[in-house]
This record gives sequence, C-alpha cells and structure tokens, in this order.
Amino acid sequence: METRSLGPGAPDEGAVTIGGMPLSIRDRPDEATGIAVLHAVLDAGVTLLDTADVYCLDHKDIGHNERLFAKALKTWSGDRHNLVVATKGGMVRPEGGWEHDGRPAHLTQACDKSLRALGVDRIDLYQLHTPDPSVPFADSVGALAELQKQEKIRWIGLSNVSVAQIEEARALVTVVSVQNRLSPFFREAIETGVIAHCAEHGIGFLAYSPVGGGRLNKKLPTHPVLAPMAERLGASPHAVVLAWVMAQGPNVIPIAAGRSVKSALDSTTVASLKLTADDLSSIDEAGFSIAR
Repeated sequence: METRSLGPGAPDEGAVTIGGMPLSIRDRPDEATGIAVLHAVLDAGVTLLDTADVYCLDHKDIGHNERLFAKALKTWSGDRHNLVVATKGGMVRPEGGWEHDGRPAHLTQACDKSLRALGVDRIDLYQLHTPDPSVPFADSVGALAELQKQEKIRWIGLSNVSVAQIEEARALVTVVSVQNRLSPFFREAIETGVIAHCAEHGIGFLAYSPVGGGRLNKKLPTHPVLAPMAERLGASPHAVVLAWVMAQGPNVIPIAAGRSVKSALDSTTVASLKLTADDLSSIDEAGFSIAR
C-alpha cells in the first residue's frame, strides 16, 4: 500500500487508515466479526488503526473498541513493524450521550484506562478528542504534554480543531496529527485552511467520516456524478470518494471504516485508485446534499 507521513517524528503509514467506531457503537457486529474486520485490513496493508475510549454504547461500556483492538492484535500473526494504534480522550458517554470533558484530571484518568484497555505500556498516538469550551484549551493540551513526559504516550494529536487552536497547541507540544471531518458533504477543513496549514508544518491530516458518515454514505451509489465515474473506473462510489479525499493534500490520510470484511476491504483499494484532474473537478463542482 502507498504510504504517507503521519507527522513530525512519526513513521510513514499506509495511505488509508481504518477507524473502529462502527464496530463498537449502536448496531455493532458481534466480536468475532469485528476481529475478522481488523485482521482483514491489517493483512491488506493498513498500518494505522484509529479508536477512542468513547467508541462504545454508553458510560458503562467505555473502552469497548480499545479492548476489541487489543484482542484483534493479540490474535493477529502479521508483521507489527510501523503498526500504530491511535486513540483519543476528552469525551464522555453519560447514558449514551456525547459530552466534552477536557479537564486535565479526566484526561489523565482516561489515558490510564486506555492503557489498560489496549494492554500496552505506552500509547502510540493519543489525541485530544475535541476542545472543551468549559476548559482552557492550553490546559487540555498541557495534560497531554504531561502524559508524554511520563512516557504514557508517544505522540500527541488533536481532533476537531481550528488553525488557531493548532498554533496554540504547537506553542506547547509537537503536534503530530490533526483529525478533522472531511468529505464532499463537509469541506470546512479545506475552506478554513486546516489541511493547508497542517501540510505547511508537516502535520498529518486524518480525515474522519470521509464518505459522509451515517445516512449520507448511503447516497453515494446513486449520485449522478459518482455512479458513472465509479463504473468507468471499476471501483465503488465509496472508493472514488476516498480517492477524492486523499487528493486534497499529500498529508491527508482518510479514516475509512466498515462493519463487514467486504466493506472494510473495499476501502483499502483506494490507495491504488488514481483520479484524473477532470474527475477531481467534477466531484469538486458536484452537489452533495445533506438533506434527508
């Protein structure tokens, strides 16, 4: 698989990342299927796996996806050279809701729990899941700096951040990666200059929800621009969209996902799918409605 730079001081990783969220939230598959999905993408050359402590059903289920990753890696017989597992802290799931908690004390506790769930002594890439409006951003980033000093985490990443927040964090730590939303439906990472800023500073950009997420990805197979393009290229519309996401910058690594081996493996084919300038322009100019 083609590789791309994860960020300053980190190794190059497979050009497509697999995220574990669908394997642990509502309508998740059984554990055996989840492990089979992870084994399949690892065998296909994926070297970066993305998870979070809150990829679960609710507060009683915290760490489900991290534990699933740990079980999958324990039973995988492949080469772990350059394999990176990224997780996140900074959110909570009270009664199944999604809430911020960027307090340093919470981040410290969350990191310790993630270490146990993943069964490791040090987390490869630990990301602040999202800024907490009720906590000074510098305090949350400072907590990650302290965890790195304690050698509980190797690299620091940010998620759901602006250019200004990236710069505020860079004054305190080395930011290896930024994980923000990017798809043809949601292009704010392009429009606000986050991708370009990351590229300028050698920071990897991990694109989450690259095919829209949830109900939106179901619109892709019948999209009037994507459907004929996918047929001509001999690829799925989802793979074509992932290729468009990758084309937004040499530092962009899409976080694909799947609840089945078939859908997850389809995402890994994008690394060899090349869109022409006309293809890219057609998608750039196409409408992608988020209306139901």
